[in-house]
Amino acid sequence: MDDAATSAGKPAGYGDLKAVFFNATLKKSPELSHTGGLIEVSRRIMEKQDVGTEVIRVVDHDIASGVYPDMREHGWDSDEWPEIYPKVQDADIVVLAGPIWLGDNSSEMKKLIERLYAHSGQLNAKGQWVFYPKVGGCLITGNEDGIKHCAMNVLYSLQHVGFTIPPQADAGWIGAVGPGPSYLDDGSGGPDSDFTNRNTTFMTWNLLHYARMLKDAGGIPAYGNLPAAWKDGTRFDFENPEYR
Repeated sequence: MDDAATSAGKPAGYGDLKAVFFNATLKKSPELSHTGGLIEVSRRIMEKQDVGTEVIRVVDHDIASGVYPDMREHGWDSDEWPEIYPKVQDADIVVLAGPIWLGDNSSEMKKLIERLYAHSGQLNAKGQWVFYPKVGGCLITGNEDGIKHCAMNVLYSLQHVGFTIPPQADAGWIGAVGPGPSYLDDGSGGPDSDFTNRNTTFMTWNLLHYARMLKDAGGIPAYGNLPAAWKDGTRFDFENPEYR
């Protein structure tokens, strides 16, 4: 590693940032969550930088299935998502974390992504899609193959609804293929995995850097991406002098 890399100091402070981690385990609290163990690696790095963090275990909450902001308006008797969503609104960083089951993301992860998608038509103060100022990341655990497949789905979904995805914004750990120890089990090697710890650290710092840059820049410029400037569903409003 060259001298410039080793001598580079921390480029900014991060104490005004907020991060929310969603744990999409299928296990209710207080049962041990291996995904929760990997979340703690990233969360501790953030907290050392004075970032406000919160972890939400999705399965502990009565969140309805669906793609509307409040499913009580669409036939469901109860839905806690409207009470949880403000935590997303307040966050600069959103990390979706979950286990692999049958080679894919858990049902709780899929439900969470659907509920985020429910807000994809809403706008922020600039008139952009509501998630534009936020950055997103992904953590995956399991004892079968599929980290990249699951992360690909999560990160695509996040960017599709407007999150900014930094470089190397995913990390994970899996044991040997087939039945075996999970991340926090004795002898798994998970917490000591240099590869997992490196990728989780890189992900966390890239989330912090991008969140810092976006916050300092006032978000993504609104030129060229305002839904209101798109006329008749066919063309950008080039007749508006603001966009010439």
